[in-house]
Amino acid sequence: MTDIVDGHHHIWRQADLAWLSGPMQPRIFGPYEPIRRDYPIEEYLDDLKGSGVTRSVYVQTNWPTDRFEDETAWVQQTADQHGWPHAIVAYADFSVDDVRPQLDRLTRYPLVRGVRMQMHWHEKELYRFAARADLCADPNIRRNVGRLADYGWSFDLQVFAPQMEGAAGLAAACPDVTFILQHAGMLEDLSPQGRAAWRVGMARLAQCPNVVSKLSGLGTFIHRNDASHIADVVTDTVAMFGAERCLFGSNFPIEKLWTSYRDLVGAFEAATARLSPQQREAIFSTTATRVYRLAP
Repeated sequence: MTDIVDGHHHIWRQADLAWLSGPMQPRIFGPYEPIRRDYPIEEYLDDLKGSGVTRSVYVQTNWPTDRFEDETAWVQQTADQHGWPHAIVAYADFSVDDVRPQLDRLTRYPLVRGVRMQMHWHEKELYRFAARADLCADPNIRRNVGRLADYGWSFDLQVFAPQMEGAAGLAAACPDVTFILQHAGMLEDLSPQGRAAWRVGMARLAQCPNVVSKLSGLGTFIHRNDASHIADVVTDTVAMFGAERCLFGSNFPIEKLWTSYRDLVGAFEAATARLSPQQREAIFSTTATRVYRLAP
């Protein structure tokens, strides 16, 4: 396999993330002592050896919000020195009156292709990130997200199933912005009722032509590399969105807590084994190349 695109890799620097110092905080992905340290680009490149990955996209990792430009500048510098990653999804605060001054600062970095502000809210406090469940419906946020079209940038969208109706409204309100749904909609309730609610929400998002789904982070809630679970989510997501609107992402180093990079890729290869070569090429390369505007 060639040109697998890692849609979600993190490079962490201990000095820049508060959660790497002080007391351990509960996290959605469970205990994280093994990765509570630097994760330099050299280690990432070593992890993906033999996987077939040839390009990667860095997605923001929640540095202090007032240092959003510092994170982007550091990743750009890393790319300039090492040739990896090949694109950056930066952070900006879309809840402000006008996000454009932040976006203007990010234009200094040529690898920026999109922006993420995490909006996922859950009734379980451990799973909660955003301050409110209804941020996607906030008129100010919708106006600011719509401004990404003027920059040619995408928006990485992170929501749970109960928020998907509002997320579809956000996508409809910003038709000129491409939305990249994180972790295939973050299926966390594996009961029949939970799966049904996720499918309803995903089908609603799939109706929005400007939404694509990232097949990533599928071990987040089960804390293992489960080939059967990955196959279920991939099969359902591809059936709703089409392979041309799906892309693979590793979510490393989080998934490194329970698997190797090669084993993770292997599980996704098995999950897509019955698809056509064209569909597999879309999931592992062409969709990400298109939506993140990666160089050939």
